[in-house]
Amino acid sequence: MNRTSIAKVAACVAAAALAPTAQAQPTTVARVEITGRHHDNALGSADAASQGVIRAELLQSRPALRPGEVLEFVPGVIVTQHSGDGKANQYFLRGFNLDHGTDFATSVNGLPVNMPSHGHGQGYTDLNFLLPELVDRIAYRKGPYFAQSGDFASAGSADVVYRTRFDAPFASLTLGRNGFRRGVAGGSTGLSNGLTLLGALELQRNDGPWTVPEGLHKTNAVLTLSSGTPAEGWQASAMHYQARWTATDQIPQRLVDAGTFNGQPFGRFDSLDATTGGETRRSSLSAQWQRQGASGTTKLAAYLIDYRLDLFSNFTYALERPATGDQFAQHDARRVGGFSASQTLDHQIAGLHARSEFGLQLRHDRVRLGLDDTQARRVIHTVRADKVRETLLGVYGQTTLELAPWLRGIVGLRADQVRMRVDSLTLAANSGRSSDSQLSPKLSLIAGPWAKTEFFVNAGRGLHSNDARGTTARIDPRTGDAVTPVPGLVASRGFELGLRSEWLPGLNTSLALWTLDIGSELVYVGDAGTTEPSRASRRRGIEWNNRWAPLPGLLVDADLAWTHARFRGADPDARGDRIPNSIDKVASIVLSTHDLGPWSASLQWRYLGSGPLVEDNSQRSRSALTTNLRVSHRFSPKTSLTLDVFNLFDRQVSDIAYFYESRLPTEPLGTAVADRHLHPAEPRSLRVTLVHQF
Repeated sequence: MNRTSIAKVAACVAAAALAPTAQAQPTTVARVEITGRHHDNALGSADAASQGVIRAELLQSRPALRPGEVLEFVPGVIVTQHSGDGKANQYFLRGFNLDHGTDFATSVNGLPVNMPSHGHGQGYTDLNFLLPELVDRIAYRKGPYFAQSGDFASAGSADVVYRTRFDAPFASLTLGRNGFRRGVAGGSTGLSNGLTLLGALELQRNDGPWTVPEGLHKTNAVLTLSSGTPAEGWQASAMHYQARWTATDQIPQRLVDAGTFNGQPFGRFDSLDATTGGETRRSSLSAQWQRQGASGTTKLAAYLIDYRLDLFSNFTYALERPATGDQFAQHDARRVGGFSASQTLDHQIAGLHARSEFGLQLRHDRVRLGLDDTQARRVIHTVRADKVRETLLGVYGQTTLELAPWLRGIVGLRADQVRMRVDSLTLAANSGRSSDSQLSPKLSLIAGPWAKTEFFVNAGRGLHSNDARGTTARIDPRTGDAVTPVPGLVASRGFELGLRSEWLPGLNTSLALWTLDIGSELVYVGDAGTTEPSRASRRRGIEWNNRWAPLPGLLVDADLAWTHARFRGADPDARGDRIPNSIDKVASIVLSTHDLGPWSASLQWRYLGSGPLVEDNSQRSRSALTTNLRVSHRFSPKTSLTLDVFNLFDRQVSDIAYFYESRLPTEPLGTAVADRHLHPAEPRSLRVTLVHQF
């Protein structure tokens, strides 16, 4: 699709489908007030120093290279990519390489994003279906201190909340280098009986800087019907997303250093397999209902998701199968159904004011999984194929008690149970049933404020589930060796001391000292079809987050985090105690202006520190510092133009690095070279976005 056709589609959708917007809501005072507070992190608004809410105004002030990077607005989170833009991102937080989402629970518009027992990786979190224009706010929490948060939430969680109406219908068109084209149109209209209908459509194409063009084709649509208010009302949404792409996977450092391969020049953006990539789609129906009464609030939610991924990768090139190459395919086709309910009650305990919340969360996944050896996306051998049925039930309760005017306490308890059934279609010995359960107590104390400063003590137990196939496995499908089944749930324990202060006018600052223990770092490796054992771990660190408005129209965001991550217990192989890809330091500093007449701008410095690549720390990744710039000009109340510049100084850094053995087709048979493998960050790129409201 060319640039003209995208513009026509965007204009037609906005004009034809969403033009009847005479009843559209006017811009509210909250959306035009210039206060510098784009976060709902004021004193008394949170139960931990590392909890908060990010508003849409802040999301609109900075550029994002990919949809998943909206999570970088959560302090301490860094988002990268090691393959094509249709694949889930890599996420880093609190010393975790979260891979594609394990240990960080994410939801969008009430829908869970993490996928248990996924074909590629446990907790796979693909946020490429997210529409930034629809985001109203992001509510984030870190650590296992919150009774409402269950599976995958040990390091933290984020709930991305979509809006239910627009101030006016709009159409936007973005053009950039390397064939980047994106068109978005959306709007809302009032219907009879107090109903509001919202619709949005996104079309995107991109080739990227890669020698083998990415050829990303992406379609995304959202339709929401709502009534009432966030305090009392309901909404129902239908969403559909699909994408296909060609990926350039990570490449070995020895090739980059040599600069040639097989007699031809070879650079950072070249590929060793031009047929890797994939296709994915995600369709969903969801509904949410809430009612606020004199004594409390009732909430109900339900969802259905139909999902598919076919992913083709090649990370070792010609190590395992010299004749055909090492490409493999991972398939995941699933249907997910879920339901949740909660009730809050205001009451008294021993004459003290209290608020209690009780909730239930139920999720069921029916999955067809496959792992194949492939050549140019053609199946040449099936490694394993499975049907999985997985049900996760969680119930929780917590009570907040006002112990004194300056002290409140929160006590919570969560119970989770998982039931799994695996039907192995290729190796009957790996079929079976398993179940596991866990109780997770929570405790928090919040004191103050004194001198506009409050203090927090948080402790809790959390968990993440393991891949169902690992809980019933008896035989390694590749080697035929005997393996030991793993538990369905793995416990985590966290503790945090924090403070939040507004003692300096215009400054909101928070400090958190935290520790997190994980019962086991073992993970099901979708690339190999088996579980990779590992030891227990401990992480501890410091986070310092600041929001400062020193002058009218100027906002400074500075988020700094340091982490110390180590394995615990004896290592039978004497490999060391470092956790691979546990990044030591991350930072983000942003200067943004928003009151310069028709102009606004932001400048962001983004730092991803170094981390060990192997357990003995003999190999480490290199730190990466990049700079992003956004400049916007509003020509009229309805029309604006924005320039985004990513990697402003064109630094040659990597999004991700690994250390493992591989073999190039030109290297002798039997060779296995241990080397650093990297996926480069994109070079400097420019994108221009024109937005018009109707």
